[in-house]
Amino acid sequence: MVREILPKVRKLLTGFIQVRLTWYFMLILLPISGFSLFAIAKSQTILEIQTGERTQGALHTMADYVDLTLQNIEQLSSLIAFDMNMNKTLQSVGQEPRKQSYVQLAQVMDQITNMTTVNLMVDQITIIHMPSRTVISTKLGGSKLPEGAEKQEWYMRLMEANGGTVFYTPQAGESYFDTDSVHLIRTMDPYNRTLMNPNLLVISIKKSALIELAKPLLPTANANIYLYESNGSLITGTGKSMNPQAWNKENKARFIRKSPQTGTEMVTISVKSKLSGWSLMMEQPLWEIRSHTDSLKVFTYGIVVVSLVLAIWISWIVYRGISSPLRKLAYGMKQLRTGNFTIQLEDTRVDELGYVIESFNRMAENQKTLIRDHYEKQLLLSKMELKFLQSQINPHFLYNTLDSIYWTAKNYEADEISEMVLNLSKFFRLSLNKGNETFPVGETVMHLTYYIKVQQLRFLDHFTVRYDIAKESEPYHVLKLLLQPLVENAVLHGLEKQSRGGELVISSYLDNSLLVLEVSDNGIGVEPDKLKEIRAKLEQSYRLAAEGISTDGRREKDLFGLRNVVTRMRMYYGEGSEFHFDSDVRSGTRITIRLPLEKCLSALEEQAS
Repeated sequence: MVREILPKVRKLLTGFIQVRLTWYFMLILLPISGFSLFAIAKSQTILEIQTGERTQGALHTMADYVDLTLQNIEQLSSLIAFDMNMNKTLQSVGQEPRKQSYVQLAQVMDQITNMTTVNLMVDQITIIHMPSRTVISTKLGGSKLPEGAEKQEWYMRLMEANGGTVFYTPQAGESYFDTDSVHLIRTMDPYNRTLMNPNLLVISIKKSALIELAKPLLPTANANIYLYESNGSLITGTGKSMNPQAWNKENKARFIRKSPQTGTEMVTISVKSKLSGWSLMMEQPLWEIRSHTDSLKVFTYGIVVVSLVLAIWISWIVYRGISSPLRKLAYGMKQLRTGNFTIQLEDTRVDELGYVIESFNRMAENQKTLIRDHYEKQLLLSKMELKFLQSQINPHFLYNTLDSIYWTAKNYEADEISEMVLNLSKFFRLSLNKGNETFPVGETVMHLTYYIKVQQLRFLDHFTVRYDIAKESEPYHVLKLLLQPLVENAVLHGLEKQSRGGELVISSYLDNSLLVLEVSDNGIGVEPDKLKEIRAKLEQSYRLAAEGISTDGRREKDLFGLRNVVTRMRMYYGEGSEFHFDSDVRSGTRITIRLPLEKCLSALEEQAS
């Protein structure tokens, strides 16, 4: 199924200009729109983080204020619990209070009633006289402690605290205490170890008073705030909340959850008090935080839709404007391919496409003349220059050879001179052989041996020659005298200055579709700066030959032989040929020529015919 669909999609995208134009417009517009959406999403994240940090800071401040309130309540409880007069009065009351005992308890009630005015957060203060089980409350008066109170959670927690304070939040139906308040419970006169059944002090704080302290932090009417005990149970809050352990398993300070009542995503931020261990948690609907950026997102979506419509519409207009002249040009090109150079296209447009059609008509008129006259002249000129450059190599070599004969005659007897002249005559005989311009690699190497023998006689045989000619490369044709300047360069500039141990290596092999010819020596090599200069000059000759400019007219005196090789190679073998000059002062010089095999299959004369 996929293999059938992909070709159709590829044809749709590449076979119709309108679709391609639409796609190009989309490639421009969609990344911009995508970047806008990404920027909005990033701004939403930054806004949420900043809002969370501000809210978390405010909650930390409120948690500190709650801790301060609890500290004040604890200080108040200490004042009452360590009041010696109050403790003596309570201890004087026995298990069965007398009339005088009620008067004493009334005095205690007056004292604790006055203390409720010290701290406005205190709702009521209660003292439980455990021997008589009498309860004195500033709000409810006197009563009796019900049976079984010692088995309730608040009492057991107080006994575990061993005289310390306990904050207790009763749940509905679980305790004797008011469920709308948080109660601080502690023993009276806690350091008196002689008391077997100590009296109890209870200071109650209304939950509503605690939550009223935190309500100013709420940013909107849909936000809620909650206060939790250290064990995770809810103390109070402005809404309905679950146990935080049920939806904050990772104990993160900031997270997003779904409200169990409305299903709305809520951003929840919580902080924990360092002193009391209580936690403050605020939650706000996520949509309220994102409301400003959501409007930008909707606006961006609108831009994307409008951009898509405009892209299709503009691409259609552009397509209609260019499709007609393009069809005409396609028809005209087809006629030119078939050899109809009389084709003329009709068009009345005055814009760029009209100019292109007019240029096509002029091109068709000049094509035949160009092929018949100019191209043939250029071809003839290239052949003449090729032959001219090739003919220059012989006098240049002759001068060097005569010089060699001179020095040989000066240092040796006539037998060696005759051998040198014999090899020289063989070399020229092959160079002028019936005017041929190319020879097979095998004959070229044989031709080269005559020149090398002349040079070995000149330099007293202080260098050796090694031929590494691949058998499969011998039938391929190369230009005459293409390797001789390279060998001459290796002998005169590499091996001549080396007293002994010199080696000249000539090799040929096939590398895929290339014929590779190499001339290397282990001579003195070339310094890096000089090597860079030589490569630059040879590259210039290669480039000028590619542009049809003869290097002979430039009258360059240095690197004559190498320039000649590079120029002839580029003019005959074209862009597929390569010339590499590598040298090192420690290991010698290597010159590599790479020629396309299709240009080496037959002699130059056969290719021309």
